Amino acid sequence: MPEREGQNIIAVRQLTHAYRKGVPVLQGVDLTVAPGEIVGLIGLSGAGKSTLLRCLNGLITPTGGTCEVLGNPVPQLSERDRRRLRRRIGMIFQEFNLVDRFSVLKNVLIGRLAYAPALASCLGRFSRADVALARDCLAQVGLAGLEARRVRDLSGGQKQRVAIARALAQGAQIILADEATANLDVLTKDDIMDLLQGIVREKGTTLVLSMHDLPLARRYCTRIVGLKHGRITFDADPDALSDAAVADVLERVPQ
Repeated sequence: MPEREGQNIIAVRQLTHAYRKGVPVLQGVDLTVAPGEIVGLIGLSGAGKSTLLRCLNGLITPTGGTCEVLGNPVPQLSERDRRRLRRRIGMIFQEFNLVDRFSVLKNVLIGRLAYAPALASCLGRFSRADVALARDCLAQVGLAGLEARRVRDLSGGQKQRVAIARALAQGAQIILADEATANLDVLTKDDIMDLLQGIVREKGTTLVLSMHDLPLARRYCTRIVGLKHGRITFDADPDALSDAAVADVLERVPQ
C-alpha cells in the first residue's frame, strides 16, 4: 500500500453514498486534509458526518467518487488491505466502543491485535513489548495505575481516555473521532480535547472529528467543515467562520 510524500493525508473527491432506497447521505463531497490538521465536521444529525468518517476508514464503501487515505484508494482496496490500512487509523466513538468486562489494559491491548501473529491474536495473547507499550500509552493519557480496573467501573471521561490510549497503542497516524465528546460534561470535554490536541502537536497525528459543539470546535480545530444534507457548505478557519454560515448549517443562530 503506497504512501505518497508531500501530499494530503486525506483526499476525497465528489464522494457520494446512499443507503436504502437510494436516499443520498453524501452528495458530491470534496475534502482534503493535510498531516497534523484538526478538522471539525459540524452539522445536524443525519448531515452525513458519521458516514463520511466511515468511508475514510473503509467501513463503508461509497457509491461514487474517490476516497484516498494515506495514499490508498480506499474503495478499491481488498478487505485484507483495508484491514492493514485500519492499523494506521484510530477510531474514537461517542459510546466508547470498549469491552466493559475487560480491564483497562486489555482494552488498550486490543489496539495491538492487528500486529499480533494470527494464533496469538485469536487467543488474545500479547508480547511483553506490546504490554509495555500499552502501559506507556495509558500513562500518556493520565491513567497510569488503573491498568487492572474494569472499564465498567470508569467514568465517561476515563473511558474516552482508554479509547484514546487504544488508538495510540495502535500507532494511528490518523484519528477519526465520531461525536467523541457528546456524552461528556463541559469540563471533561475540554480535558479530552486538550489531550487530543496535545497528541496532534507532539506526534503530528491528523485528527478529524464529527461534532455538534460549535464553541468547542472553534477553540480546538484548525479548520471547521460544515455539512448539510450530505453537502459541504463551508470549509474555513475558525476565525474566518461567519455566524451566517453556521446558522445555515445548524438551522439556528449559534450561541
